[in-house]
Amino acid sequence: YLLSIGVGVGALVGTVEVSGRDISYETFVAPALLASSAMNGAVFDSTFNFFYKIKYAHTFDAMLATPLGVGDVALGEMGWSLARSTLYAASFLAIMTAFGLVESWWGLLALPAATLIGMTFAGVGMAATTYMRSFVQFDYINLAMIPLFLFSATFFPITRYPEALQWVVRATPLYQGVALERGLVLGDISWALVGHAIYLLVMGAIGVRIAARRLGRMLLP
Repeated sequence: YLLSIGVGVGALVGTVEVSGRDISYETFVAPALLASSAMNGAVFDSTFNFFYKIKYAHTFDAMLATPLGVGDVALGEMGWSLARSTLYAASFLAIMTAFGLVESWWGLLALPAATLIGMTFAGVGMAATTYMRSFVQFDYINLAMIPLFLFSATFFPITRYPEALQWVVRATPLYQGVALERGLVLGDISWALVGHAIYLLVMGAIGVRIAARRLGRMLLP
C-alpha cells in the first residue's frame, strides 16, 4: 500500500493540505497505514485465534483450573495481541523511516501510540469474539474493518466528507489512531492528541473488561 498508493498514486495526487501546510501524499498516507498495521495485528490475534482457543483448543479451561482468574486470562490475551500488533507497527515504522516519511522527533512516540491502538482493537476484538458462535460470524469483523480502513481519513483528508459524516468518522477508533499517529509523525502537536489517546485507552479498557466478564459466564461453573 505504501509503495503502490502512497508513492504510485501520490505521483498523481501531488500534495495534501494538513494543518495549513502542504505535505506529499505519501507522507500523508504513511501514518494512517501505520495505525492500520497496528489495528490488523491486534484484531487477527484477538478474534480468530482467541475464538479457536475458546471453542476448539479449550486453552482457557486449562488455565482457569489454576489460580488464574478470567481477568488474568483476558489481560494475558491482550498482551499477546499487543505483541503482534507492536511487531507489525515497528516493522512498518522502520520502512517509513527508511523512506524519510517521519518528519519530526515526535515520531519516536509513534510506536507507543501504535501499541495503544493495538490495545484498543485487542480489547474490542476480544469482547466481540465472546459473542461469536461460529467462524461464519467473523464476516462481521471484516464488514467492520474494511470501512474503517478505507474511510478513517486514511487515504484522503476528513474534510472531503460532508460535515455530518465527518462526525461519524471522528467517532470511530481507527480515525482516532490515525489522527494520533499523523500528529506525532508530522510534529503537529496539540492537546487534541491527548484526547485521541484517552479515547483509545478507555475503549480498550472497556473492551477487555467486557471480555473478562463474558469469559467468566462462558467458562466458569
